[in-house]
Amino acid sequence: MTRQPELVRTREDLRLKLQHLTGSRALVMTMGALHAGHLQLVKEAKASADHVVVTIFVNPTQFAPGEDFDAYPRTLDADLEALADVGADLVWAPQPEDVYPTRPVVSIDPGPIARVLEGKTRPTHFAGVALVCTKVINLVRPDIAFYGQKDAQQLAMLRTVLGQLDVPVEVRAVETVRDADGVALSSRNQYLSDNERARARALSRSLRAGVEAAESGSDPAGIVKDVLSVLRETEGIDVDYVAVVDDASFDILAGSDSVDVQGEGAASSSSPETPEMMTDSDNGRAIRILVAAKVATTRLIDNMGATLTTGENTAERGR
Repeated sequence: MTRQPELVRTREDLRLKLQHLTGSRALVMTMGALHAGHLQLVKEAKASADHVVVTIFVNPTQFAPGEDFDAYPRTLDADLEALADVGADLVWAPQPEDVYPTRPVVSIDPGPIARVLEGKTRPTHFAGVALVCTKVINLVRPDIAFYGQKDAQQLAMLRTVLGQLDVPVEVRAVETVRDADGVALSSRNQYLSDNERARARALSRSLRAGVEAAESGSDPAGIVKDVLSVLRETEGIDVDYVAVVDDASFDILAGSDSVDVQGEGAASSSSPETPEMMTDSDNGRAIRILVAAKVATTRLIDNMGATLTTGENTAERGR
């Protein structure tokens, strides 16, 4: 027997329903078109809190003119069915006027992280994400908010913004969920034809090549080179960027030609082997390898974590 969560649409209904959710509270924010990755967020939220609130809202402030706001899939009935029995207690699916009762004239500048990589391509995007997440967290008042690791830069940005604004919420990441062919789950995957879907597998293959390069002792520039090599083997892949970042600070350690590694918010010029830059002197520095590319007209992003090892550690493993 399935149990759909209760649906509310207005701010006032949300406020009234939240009064009855006693105990700890977790929040999962989505734009709908839910897939197994979203449902994993809800499952992990339910395992960590007494109640789970899911929001379904296509946020206009994070879309620039010409982006796919109007075309973004809106599938509320199917989303509610998908949420049955995964642990959601309440779904808030507001209209834009409920989230923004007056025209938004206040913005949040997330800082340098919003002007590189995804921010370089979509310069207003992260300000819109920061605004809506801060507003919704203030309305829902969760103890924990869950976000997917697939949107790694968004996750890092939110940790920075919410932390520096002293917003009283714990941010938790949930690992990327992948289909059997390795493609990271995304609402935009539905735009891919069968042939394009086959090409999209190159993104995860390239990231695995980057992880293997890191494990073999490659430096960040070498990792980027190996990732690009795999991507360029597949026709119909238009690479936006490949980058290696510090997994904690999100400083850019190396990138493809479209990434300004010396620009604002980029990593310092110190060598990755410098001791003060290592997060773990025995195991190396935690990094994240990022890729963004278009498959036909569909832009996809993906990432994988790895460890940047020192030359000394690499030599020891080879003995």
